[in-house]
Order: sequence, then C-alpha cells, then structure tokens
Amino acid sequence: MIEINLLPGAKKAKRGGGGRGMPSINFAAIGAAISAKVKDKFLAAAVISSVVGFGAIAILFLSQRNRQSNLRAAEDKAMEDSSKYAVTLRERARAQARRDSALIQLNIIKAIDEERYIWPHVMDEVSRALPIYTWLRTVNNTSVQGVNPAAAMKTAPDTGAKAKKRRAEPVIPKDTIRLRIIGRTVDIQAFTRFMRSLEDSPFLSNITLQKSEVVLEQQHEITQFTLDATYTRPDSTLLRRLPLTLGQR
Repeated sequence: MIEINLLPGAKKAKRGGGGRGMPSINFAAIGAAISAKVKDKFLAAAVISSVVGFGAIAILFLSQRNRQSNLRAAEDKAMEDSSKYAVTLRERARAQARRDSALIQLNIIKAIDEERYIWPHVMDEVSRALPIYTWLRTVNNTSVQGVNPAAAMKTAPDTGAKAKKRRAEPVIPKDTIRLRIIGRTVDIQAFTRFMRSLEDSPFLSNITLQKSEVVLEQQHEITQFTLDATYTRPDSTLLRRLPLTLGQR
C-alpha cells in the first residue's frame, strides 16, 4: 500500500505495537501517573502487602482443602480394606485352629501307636544280646507309668518375638522307661559280653550293674547279676516295619 503525505511540514506518525491499527501501551507513563497520584509510599506498600497476603492465604487454603480431600479418600479406602482384611484374618485364624486340632489328634494317635512296640523291642534286643551259658530270671519295668499320658498335650514355650511369629509345634509327653534285668550265668566273661551287647543296642542305654553275687543252684555256684537300663526311643529311620503274614496250612 502506497501512502502519500499531502502535508509536507507534518511528521509521519509512527506505527505502534507490532501490528497495524493496534495502539501501543506505555507502561512507564502509567507507573508515573500512579506514582504522581499516590503521595504516601507506606500506604501503597501496605496495600500491596495486603493484596499479596490475601493471595497467599487463598492459595494455601485451596491447597489444604485439596490435600484434605485426598486424605479423606485415602482414609475411606483404608477403612474398606481393613474391613475386608479383618474378615480374611478371622477365616485364616479359624482354619489354623482346625488344622492345629487335627494335628494334635494325629500326634496323639501316633504317640500311642509308637508306645505299643516298647516291649517287643526290649525283648528282641535282650534275647539277641544274651550269650550262651546265661539265662534270665526277670525283666521288669521299674518306672512309674501314666505320669505323662499322650493325651496330656503341651506346646513348645514361646521365647522372644521371633517365636511368637511361628506356629508352636505340639509336644507329646512320653514316660521314661527304666528296666531291671536279673539273670544268672556260669561264665563271668559271658556276663561282660552281655553287658557290651546291650550297650550297643539303639533301644537301650545307661546299662549299669547294680549287684553281682554268687548263689547256689543245684549244688553249683553260679553268678547272679542285676542290671538297670533305660529304654531309648531311636530315630524313625532306624526302625523297620514289616507286614504281618500268616503261613497257610
């Protein structure tokens, strides 16, 4: 577009802003006008500080309200999860109680079943260790039975925080079986071999000689001995169970 100045003495007006037809804003002039009208500088500072303070308070209020709403939503979700997990924990505790009750009953049955084979083991070990020229008169149980019946269940004591976290295994009380063996022999060396054979048995321990004396039997001097022993329950790996079979006739 071509512009023609018809007034040679007049100055050409400058274009304001960056675009055609948009007036320019003189911020310096506006600040000077405000400064000229406001005579008290401290009053102006107080007004500006009040405006800034109210703005900061509004921002903090909005942020706190937003945080409160988020925390309330998190609390509602936590309460819902707590109610759901409480039901799950009650069901888990009930299932563990049933499992522990069944385990105790099974252990009682197992303990009673294992106690049935005490005397077969004792007689088998004594007969296996008995040498020639030696015979037995009595094999008695000198311990008191029924002090710790298998039905009297106990649990392992909890010691410390770690023990409380794990489940206590049931402990089956068992009686201590003490034996007294009275026998006779015509050979003192056979008697010593008998003691050594009993000590090598996995079912017998603490073989001690209580008394040894010379007695007369059919006008012959023989040695009578009294032994004390303790029945030992070996590890289950040492036991070998065989099926009971009956011969056909």
